[in-house]
Amino acid sequence: MNLKNEIMLITYADSMGNNLKELHELLNQHYQNAVGGVHILPFFPSSADRGFAPMCYDKVDEKFGDFSDVEALGKEYYLMFDFMVNHISASSVYFKDFLEKKDASAYKDMFIRYSQFWKNGEPTQEQTDLIYKRKPRAPYVDVTFSDGSRDKVWCTFCEEQIDLDIRTEVTKKFIRDTLLSMCHHGASVIRLDAFAYAVKKPDTNCFFIEPDIWELLHEIEDVVKKEHVEILPEIHEHYTIPMKISDQGFWVYDFALPVLTLHALYNHDGQYLKHWLEMCPMKQFTTLDTHDGIGIVDVKDLLPDEEIEKVKEQMYSQGANVKKIYSSEAYHNLDIYQVNTTYYSALGNNDKAYLLARAIQFFAPGIPQVYYVGMLAGSNDIALMEQTKNGRDINRHYYSKEEVAKEQERPVVQELKKLMTLRNTHPAFSLEGTIQVNSANDLLTITRTFGNDSITLHANLTIYDYTIE
Repeated sequence: MNLKNEIMLITYADSMGNNLKELHELLNQHYQNAVGGVHILPFFPSSADRGFAPMCYDKVDEKFGDFSDVEALGKEYYLMFDFMVNHISASSVYFKDFLEKKDASAYKDMFIRYSQFWKNGEPTQEQTDLIYKRKPRAPYVDVTFSDGSRDKVWCTFCEEQIDLDIRTEVTKKFIRDTLLSMCHHGASVIRLDAFAYAVKKPDTNCFFIEPDIWELLHEIEDVVKKEHVEILPEIHEHYTIPMKISDQGFWVYDFALPVLTLHALYNHDGQYLKHWLEMCPMKQFTTLDTHDGIGIVDVKDLLPDEEIEKVKEQMYSQGANVKKIYSSEAYHNLDIYQVNTTYYSALGNNDKAYLLARAIQFFAPGIPQVYYVGMLAGSNDIALMEQTKNGRDINRHYYSKEEVAKEQERPVVQELKKLMTLRNTHPAFSLEGTIQVNSANDLLTITRTFGNDSITLHANLTIYDYTIE
């Protein structure tokens, strides 16, 4: 099914019900007109990071079902799949074969060996300092081959996520084959996870390297375009980078909206939000929440630095069970630029504030994505997080089929569903249309217009009342 201008649910295969079949049943039962598409977070066999360390892409993790379940879902909802263009699992057959056979392995060129990449087999301190990295040292893992020899292999994220060498023929073939397989199994959109890290060059920051990154994106686009599939590059960075990607005609994410909306609701002032809504592109997917924390880096220069600090502190002071420690090393937090919380809890579990935040999102340019915890107005799951000691699990509650049905009785969930259905069905939300925003003190007005149709949100950012006409 082709991409539609309708709300996309983001969920794991086992977060609403135990598997893909149960997810499909629940959507048909409760969300028939409210959800048009589904981003199924990585559902392939994986060795770490809740699916983001895939071992292969040619099968579905059997806990979730199989490709017939994915394809059945894809007949009724347009689908987004994740492709980790930057890395693959250390437990994959490719990497294991490389460790076993070293230079005799058919996959030896899929990976980046320090001994071959750097001039003297090691980066200098200057070269290491340049790299945009997630670790305090150069990004590598020490490996021992079966013959006893050793080398360092490039590894940006956790040790189960080994970076791919995208310059080589064997990797290019792997990328092409994977993309085509995803197209044939029902993907309408392929999300390129961590793609900005994929190009590596000595004496650069190895992050979003131009022009090479454009060559990679266009190569990928050429493969999927023939199959009528879109790509969505995923990047958390200064807003000017997604704008650049948008200028090249690609879909992008609006990761600035979550914090700008919180700022407007906490401080009863829509001026910064207005500025962004008027400049962001129409060809984008909007978010308030995802499977990760709420990103702070994305609003740099869209909010003054002191306002960014203020909104972070407000998350801790006004949020329900939002604590600094949950976004720290104590809870294995990889990324200091994110705050771990559900969006509902960031707003103090306040139904009115939360519904207004969603109304703002649905009136923003682009196609809204709603994370499953957000769709059920879920509060922070402290118990799960304490059990795993992983800060991000605060926002990754597992809902049984019975729990999902029970949540439908809450007024906030019912109201949200009505808003979602309105967003999916009203013609003024066309991506060909226009947006007009007015902000005066604590009053915010957003009008979407297409042809003879228009729809307006009138919101009070102090008492969280809103009307739609």
